[in-house]
This record gives sequence, structure tokens and C-alpha cells, in this order.
Amino acid sequence: MNNELWGWWLSPAVLGVLGACIGSFLNVVIHRLPLMLERQWKRDSAEMLGQPVPEDAGEPLSLSRPRSRCPHCGHQIRWHENIPVLGWLMLKGRCSSCQARISPRYPLVELLTAALFAATAWKLGPQPVALLWCAAIAVLVALTFIDWDTTLLPDDLTLPLLWAGLVVAGLGWTIPLSSALWGAVGGYLSLWGVYWLFKLTTGKEGMGYGDFKLLAALGAWLGPAMLLPILVGASVIGTVVGVVMKASGALREGRYVPFGPFLAGAGIAVFLIGPDAVLAWLGWY
Repeated sequence: MNNELWGWWLSPAVLGVLGACIGSFLNVVIHRLPLMLERQWKRDSAEMLGQPVPEDAGEPLSLSRPRSRCPHCGHQIRWHENIPVLGWLMLKGRCSSCQARISPRYPLVELLTAALFAATAWKLGPQPVALLWCAAIAVLVALTFIDWDTTLLPDDLTLPLLWAGLVVAGLGWTIPLSSALWGAVGGYLSLWGVYWLFKLTTGKEGMGYGDFKLLAALGAWLGPAMLLPILVGASVIGTVVGVVMKASGALREGRYVPFGPFLAGAGIAVFLIGPDAVLAWLGWY
């Protein structure tokens, strides 16, 4: 493929449209993957305990089946109603059958993914590696909203993201493999150490193992030098959000704000700003 075709296919406009379509699929992943995992855990637990395996309530569930439908009336979403962003706008945020409200988060996820894909294309230019970063960002967007909804960072997403970071580094498409490897090791061990220090000091668990794996994945993609900026940025923003939610009553007693969304957001920000610019801002470059 010549440079002109690469320039068109990998332009911010085209990747932005692709991002909106991927964002529509991410809405499905965000909603269904935790439900699929819950069903699987129940089946696995029953088998381990020697109990009857529970039958799944309703029809089989996967990322492709059944087709999207209104949760209130069961109306199957038509193809034109499922067009990213535009479908929601044409429906005016209401089901065409029962007029039940459709959450504005659906088009917001699509717009966010579109904006991040376009920003990736703008930053990297017409290079195939832009597609790799778009794929990584799509996984981070899904992890952000799943963790926010459920305080769960599924291995089904964090581990492939980690291994993909190591593989693409090994193929010479991103950072050197040694940097990816030590970024993954440093990312995991840093939060693992914080976890055990907090637990030995307070007797409580301050975070889940999914956070270790997510930071390890970010380290594999961005390298060990970016771990501290990611942690600092995630901690500051997470603290501010937690304080605001607590003051406004949005955070109930005994609940906590998941850390994963802020790790993912800080990782994306570091990538888009650029490691060199981040190090220069910190005075390390």
C-alpha cells in the first residue's frame, strides 16, 4: 500500500469514524462481559463444590448473541438505530417502541473512543503502529467502564493487553523489548508492594490484583520510566474525584472509588502527551 493510501486510511478522520464503531462494540463488552464472567464463575464454583451446575437464566449470552435489544420492552434494535452516536440522536435518547430512556453513556463511549482514535492518528501519523495503539486504547476504555461499574478488571482483558505489549515490543513495533519487560515487571511489583504494605499496616485490602495487572500492561506498552508519572497522575485525579464524590454524597459509606479507571486514563494521557514530553516536564530528560 502506497503512502497516499496509508495517509488516507490512517488519517484522524477515518480512524475517528472507526473509533465510533469500535465504541459501539465496547458498549456491548462493558455490559455483557461481567455478566458472562459471573455465569462462568457460578458454574465453576458449583463444579468445584460438587453441586449441581446452575442453569443460566434466560438465553445464552455472548458478545455477539443475542442481538441488542431494549432492556425494558425487549424491542430488537434495528440497524439504523444502532449507528454510533447518530442512532441515539435520531431516537432522541428514547426507545422507539416503549419510549424508555436510553442512557447517554452509550454515545459518550462512542464519542470518547472516536476522539482517542483520532488523537492517536494525529500523534503517530499514517503508520500501521497507530492501529496497534488504537486496539490498546479500546481495551483501556472497556476496562475503565467495567471497573467503574463493577470494581472488576477482568483477566480476559488485562492479560491479553499485557502480552500484546510484550509481543509488539518483541517485534520491534513499539519500545525495546527490554523496556517492555521491565515496565511490566515494575508495574506489577510496584502496586503489589503498595498492596501488601497497606494490608500489613491496616489489615485491609486497598486495591485488587487487577490493578497490578493493568499497570503491568501499561508498563509493557510505555516502559518503566512512565510508571511513576502514571501512578502520580492516577493517584491525584482519583483522590480529587473520591473527595468530590464523598462530599456530594455520591459515594456511599463502605464503598470506594476503583483505581483502574484512573490508571487507564493516566496511561492514555502519557501516551498522547508523549514520554519525552512527560520526562521533560518532570525534569528527568
